[in-house]
Formats: sequence, C-alpha cells, structure tokens
Amino acid sequence: MAKSRKMLMALTGAVFTLTAATGISAEAVGNGNCLKELTGGVATILEPGHADVTEIINGTVRELNLTFEEEETESTLVMANVKSALNVRSEADEDASKVGKLYKDCGGTILERKDGWTKLQSGNIVGWAKDEYLFFGEEAEALANEVGRMIATIDAETLRVRKEPDAQAQTSGLLPKGEIVEVLDDGKGDWICIDYEGEDGYVSSEYVVLDFQIDAGETMEEIAAREKAEEEAKRHVNYGEYTTDEDTMMLLAALIHCEAGGEPYEGQVAVGAVVMNRVRHKAYPDSIRGVIYASGQFTPAMSGKVDRVLASGRIYESCIEAAKEALSGVSNVGDRVYFRRDNGTRKGIVIGHHVFF
Repeated sequence: MAKSRKMLMALTGAVFTLTAATGISAEAVGNGNCLKELTGGVATILEPGHADVTEIINGTVRELNLTFEEEETESTLVMANVKSALNVRSEADEDASKVGKLYKDCGGTILERKDGWTKLQSGNIVGWAKDEYLFFGEEAEALANEVGRMIATIDAETLRVRKEPDAQAQTSGLLPKGEIVEVLDDGKGDWICIDYEGEDGYVSSEYVVLDFQIDAGETMEEIAAREKAEEEAKRHVNYGEYTTDEDTMMLLAALIHCEAGGEPYEGQVAVGAVVMNRVRHKAYPDSIRGVIYASGQFTPAMSGKVDRVLASGRIYESCIEAAKEALSGVSNVGDRVYFRRDNGTRKGIVIGHHVFF
C-alpha cells in the first residue's frame, strides 16, 4: 500500500502567527522566506539561548497544533489468479465479447471496478475480468515481485558490457541501441549488473532505461496472429514424438544460445527442456515456435535477439547439440517450466547460474 503525506495547513501564501515564540504577526509573501519579511529581521525574534530558528518554528507548530495526515492510496496493480488463462471481456458481463486473455502470472493496471468485475489494462488489452479470478493489493504485489523482472533498454548507439563495474575493466561485448537485457542488480549507482549471455556483465547506468516488467496478456487479434504463425510453422514440421524440421531445431538452439550461451552444457540442455516441457503443458502453446514467441515469456525473443542470432548463423555448437537432446525428449529438470537467474531465494534445481522451477 503506497503512502502519501499531505500537509493540512499550507504556509505559502497564508497568514500565520508566531505567537508562542515571539508575539509577532507576519504574512507570508509569495514563495519567499517569510522570516525575512519580519521587521528587524531574524535577529529581532531570536531570544538569547535560542540555538536557531528551528526551535521557534517547532514551538509555533506545537502552539497551532499543526498536524500531518497519512492518506492511503489503493494500489492499481492487478494480477491473474488462474492456472492457465482468464477471459477479458468488452463489458462487465459474462455474455460480452472477448477482447483478450490474461495468462497465469500476467498482470495489469486497474482502470475501474464495479459489481464484482474489474476493468483493466494489460499490454494492448483493455477490458473487464471477474474479481474472483484476480489478485489485488498485497497479494498482487507479492506475486508481481515473485514473477516480475527488472529490464534495461539500451539508450546509446553502442554500449560496452564490462566484466567489472569499472570503465577500465575488460569488455565482454557490445549491445546495440534498443537491446533489452535482464537486470540482476541496479545498484543505485553508476553501474548496473545485467545478464549478458548467461554471465554477469556491467553497463553504465547513464545509458540505459530501467523498467520493472510483468508479463502481459494478449488481445484476440494478437492470439489469432500467433496461432496463424504457429499453423504456418506446423506445415514444415513432421512430428513423431518431438521430431521437427531443421529450421525449428535451429530456432530452439538460437534461444538456448541467447539464454544460456555462457552456461555449462547441462544448463543449455535444461533451457531446451523447459521449452519442450511448455510444449507438453496445456497452459502453453503446443509448438516450439509458439512457446518461444509467446507474449512476454523470453526476453531475447521479445527484443529480437533470437531472430538476429538465428539470421547470423553464429550459434554455439554446444547449443545446437543441447537443442537436439531436448528434442529427443531428454529433460534434466523434470517437468519444470520456469527458470531464472539464481539469487538464492528461489527453491529449485540449480544448474550453473540458473535455477529451474
């Protein structure tokens, strides 16, 4: 719950009296220092023994009984409380047309509430959802902190990634303008620690824009476009157990390269296994392409990095082998469908720098 403080008596432009301290009346002028307007200046109202004017003002506050009131402001955050997906409708009515879907762990902003329904915005969705399928207040904030992530967008033509938070440190690589990376620690200083190809990297805070991101839902138009693309992709797939064409295998390898290129081979296989576990799971699209490009799921896919790596053809051979192993049905993380950087707070299977849960 956010807290805001509001002063009940505005001193600027108001008439106030320093009776307790001095017996002198004065009128505040504009936005200037009202004490300077007193006849004789500050020295006139200071008695021997006063340390400074603060004592006088404090005494005045006590005499006039000035108080501060805490005003509570309701949080506008809302999160989906479902196992798979929630329909968002054009009106607060179960018979109203669907305008989109809000998936598990997705969130948005409250616009209006009435009669057990909430009007919300999530990504490009603006519509109504039933309150019984939503989290509000502290529950919503707790879930958002658990599943959300801090990202940084590069705001320079080319930005160096350093191995240490020092301008003289060795360079790990370069990031182009508009690239989106996951923030591991914003540090509140001159350097930000980011996830750079599975390893810690440091960039100057001066050249990035930070944003806390929560996954958004999809409009019905976005769902239709994604499903059409998935159907087109399936035309080139010959499914056995999880056999697929060369292009899809390389797409999976490109994602593994972006998410775990700097991880040990077991960590690369684990990322591929997470994708395949999602394909098997009813809460996610049933194709590799659909899972990888699902809204708000994989940052490298969202930023276009996967496409650039795939187009370049410069994919680590180990990532290609890991993709093939994951496609064969091997999983070294069981049925887990999530992973993130391991910071010691999430329980799961830790492989390299990632925890799988």
